Amino acid sequence: MKSKVNIKNRRARYDYEFLETFVAGMQLLGTEIKAIREGKAALNDSYCLFLNGELFIRGMHIAEYSHGNINNHEPYRDRKLLLTKRELSKLETKMKNVGNTIIPVALFMNDRGLAKLEIALAKGKKQFDKRESIKQKDIDRQMKRL
Repeated sequence: MKSKVNIKNRRARYDYEFLETFVAGMQLLGTEIKAIREGKAALNDSYCLFLNGELFIRGMHIAEYSHGNINNHEPYRDRKLLLTKRELSKLETKMKNVGNTIIPVALFMNDRGLAKLEIALAKGKKQFDKRESIKQKDIDRQMKRL
């Protein structure tokens, strides 16, 4: 049975230009994974940061599990992202460039039922870049009609 969990950060493509994407695992508590399976998570206003050489996601909201007890998780806690050493060092060196950031793009469940987070090394768009991408989207939409 394929899981239908696919939570996206829609604002990310509008605000940022993606330079490179990665798929990372997450260190989650039991009630967090159950809440994600219910689709109760949001990536709005979340970002990734390095703390002591490890990558964490901050600002990601996972609602409390509906059948959880007093041991339920905190909705906005920092969660550790699991990447290989090579990927971590590559991201850390590229983060030293001014204007680069790491943002979550999508949260999904893989074939084995594990929660995975697609993250992107991104550079913020200026206002005129955003206008240009809107124009391009309109042009593409009109070309499809014809």
